[in-house]
Amino acid sequence: MTDVTNNPGEMTYHGTNTYIVDTSEGRFIIDSGRVEDSLHLDAIIDSLGPNPAGILVTHHHSDHFGAAPILRERTGLPVYVSQAFPDDAFQPDAFLEDGEVIAGLTVLHTPGHVSDHLCFARPDRVLFTGDHIMSWNSSIVSPPDGNMHDYCAHLKRLIERDDKICLPGHGPVLPHPQPYAKKLLANRMRREAEILEHLADTPDTVKNTAALFTRNPIRILRWPPNEMLRHILKSFSQNREWHRMEIS
Repeated sequence: MTDVTNNPGEMTYHGTNTYIVDTSEGRFIIDSGRVEDSLHLDAIIDSLGPNPAGILVTHHHSDHFGAAPILRERTGLPVYVSQAFPDDAFQPDAFLEDGEVIAGLTVLHTPGHVSDHLCFARPDRVLFTGDHIMSWNSSIVSPPDGNMHDYCAHLKRLIERDDKICLPGHGPVLPHPQPYAKKLLANRMRREAEILEHLADTPDTVKNTAALFTRNPIRILRWPPNEMLRHILKSFSQNREWHRMEIS
């Protein structure tokens, strides 16, 4: 069962998906949406049925986590977050680690988009992917919490899995996700090679270099400087010879 938060936009597609999932231990919410959308909150509560069990959070961004505190207050349900969850102002009921199983769902820690990002895998090869893999766009990986090396490494991790369906945090269902994930990774690696080729002969700023790369075959027709910086830092950490880059 899915309900969509009323926050459509360039970065959110039609809005943030909230999933209501039946498990052996009861009905779980995956990502609560934004606290500002009261109609969405009411729809979630109305969908919980007689045996609600908990709230799972893929990551701390407000469109995924924002309503979790008020949902806990209204329903009494425990909130589960990543062990890397960075919000000191909120005390969750439990922290989840990579490989842990909760109500039959296997927790996958997939940092990259942000450090605390989690995916949740059902035994029937359905994977809830949050913002790690979306069916309509490539995920944004930007400072201060995004890490391009981790993002690419965990794209590879999901490529190596045998999931048959991905249910993302934004956008429609993604069937047969491996070819799409391979395309996402190949696009990242191609763009990174182009960046490094440019910088090998032309010391430049991040802002100027980003302006050179405006084509994006996935959807967004721009290349944010923060994304560029993450690719540069990833490559610099692996290739110390790239010492002529001015990251400003």
